[in-house]
Amino acid sequence: MSTLPLPLTVVIPTYKRPDLLARCLEPLLQQTLDKSMYEIVVVDDGRTADTQALVEALAQQHADNGPFIRYLRPHDGTRGPAAARNRGWRAARGRIIAFTDDDTQPDRDWLRQGLLAMTRGRVALRGRVKVPAPEPLTDHGRMTQGLENAEFVTANCFVRRDTLFEVGGFDERFQRAWREDSDLHFQLLQRYGEVPKAPNAVVVHPVREAPFGISIRQQANTMFDALLFKKHPSLYRSKVGRLHAPPSYYAIVLGTLATLIALLGGEFLAGALLMGVVLVLIGRLALRRLQGTARTRRHVAEMVLTSAAIPFLSLYWRLAGAWRFRVPFF
Repeated sequence: MSTLPLPLTVVIPTYKRPDLLARCLEPLLQQTLDKSMYEIVVVDDGRTADTQALVEALAQQHADNGPFIRYLRPHDGTRGPAAARNRGWRAARGRIIAFTDDDTQPDRDWLRQGLLAMTRGRVALRGRVKVPAPEPLTDHGRMTQGLENAEFVTANCFVRRDTLFEVGGFDERFQRAWREDSDLHFQLLQRYGEVPKAPNAVVVHPVREAPFGISIRQQANTMFDALLFKKHPSLYRSKVGRLHAPPSYYAIVLGTLATLIALLGGEFLAGALLMGVVLVLIGRLALRRLQGTARTRRHVAEMVLTSAAIPFLSLYWRLAGAWRFRVPFF
């Protein structure tokens, strides 16, 4: 392997999704950019044999004509996408690092357009993410569609390698795929000003089929909102804005506690009235999440059941983040 620098390295963290990774790699191996100008580094945070076999087979297949493909693992086990990306860009030969995720499908002209935009003396830029409209639209699908309007995401961004060294890369305390890209974006904003957009550097992000109740697991992301707020309070307020949970969440949690106290105290009428208020608030939350989405029996049931749990979990993870990162965030 040559140690000479390249114009560009693509870094892809992956975790136990070889089928999605194969779909992502396919257009990356067919880029309009000359294959001698870039390499692909896959960092396997799941450390699985099937992912390793996939990447190494593709590396051997393209050994003669390029691009060069490398398979890496984190040094000390699974640590999340922030640590995996750090492992990738630090091992890269490219002067510019192109980040994407294993569940995307980059346009065949993605790298050429990104490299063209980065030649104007820029330290970083953000590409365009397209999310094909899923049918039928679900709550999860609508959340994924939010990537189209996100200001900066690691599904599609380009950063100079020396710039990553200057800002320290990704903060590995962000152990989930949440807010680690916002943290990098905020660091870039503070040091270099606005990160321009390259609208012709396109990555497609299909909506993946999600398991029932995925929004329950996603509430744990809130803990890392606390870390982002601690590091960048002013930018958090201006860019994210959601410093507190919705008032209805507090009302549902406090109303449920008041209901239990009333029932335990023998105040059954008061308990019934309080429970009625709680159920109305949960119903309003479920209806708000259902607005404009599929009304299948499964999706309606999912929205009702998860809407009953989300206020409790959201506040729990907020408190967990406030405690863990020692910041008032509730």
